[in-house]
Amino acid sequence: MATWAGTEVSALNPLRALWLTLAATFLLTLLLQLVPAGLLPGCAFFQDLIRYGKTKEGAPPRPAACRAFDVPKRYFSHFYIISVLWNGFLLWSLTHSVVTGAPFPNWLHGLLRILGTAQFRGGELALSALLVLAFLWLHSLRRLFECLFVSVFSNAVIHIVQYWFGLVYYILVGLTVLSQVPMDGRNVYVIGKNLLMQARWFHILGMMMFIWSSAHQYKCHVILSNLRKNKAGVVIHCNHRIPFGDWFEYVSSPNYLAELMIYISMAVTFGFYNLTWWLVVTYVFFSQALSAFLSHKFYKSKFISYPKHRKAFLPFLF
Repeated sequence: MATWAGTEVSALNPLRALWLTLAATFLLTLLLQLVPAGLLPGCAFFQDLIRYGKTKEGAPPRPAACRAFDVPKRYFSHFYIISVLWNGFLLWSLTHSVVTGAPFPNWLHGLLRILGTAQFRGGELALSALLVLAFLWLHSLRRLFECLFVSVFSNAVIHIVQYWFGLVYYILVGLTVLSQVPMDGRNVYVIGKNLLMQARWFHILGMMMFIWSSAHQYKCHVILSNLRKNKAGVVIHCNHRIPFGDWFEYVSSPNYLAELMIYISMAVTFGFYNLTWWLVVTYVFFSQALSAFLSHKFYKSKFISYPKHRKAFLPFLF
């Protein structure tokens, strides 16, 4: 397995600092939600900012000023449109550079340097970044398909700050993957000048985990969608019901758990040791845990018969 090369690789560059800050912010937010009600003063704006969809129903009464910043939750599809286009372009740029030896465009190379890309030879495998970027693009394409043809959206809303964060997120995460490519100036550095020579066992393991996690996430989204349809597949209502089947037997939000597993599969594809990507995984863990916790509280407050053995996010633990 390759090792880190150069002291700049282990430095806390702007990109790592950003992901670390996001992870710490969502960890703190999650801890605040775990504090018993009444011990901390309530803040309607804060609760409105961290909740979306059905979990806004379990929040304190929303002032009219908060409603002015509502965006339909069905706009989730915009995140994946941006991701498919942007990360598709990054994937094409990386593939083109690897296959033809063409350098990255000046503006893209400059952007990567601003984010703190380490310019080094060796170290990271170019194949790892190429596979992870392909996984990210495929994940976004599947989620776009689900938003357009599987999910049944109600009149639920998200905050406009969440909307803009979602748009920026998929641009940033693609650049994060690209920043892990070993570079020689503006050119991708390929060990042995043959990409297939870089194939390792963890690439196969990461691919298997990605497919497995994606399949479960898709199945969970289908289960949620079917709760609002009749046996003929026609949407008959937009109410919330208790989901059953697959990972729903263990946690309230298995789609969030699957999201975490997808990002972990990418960390495996990077060879387990990529610090930058583990910071991304840490952010995903705390952000998904927060959403899962709020969803779990919603289900428990709405349904008296909600299964008591279900956890919020991690089977048997949390």
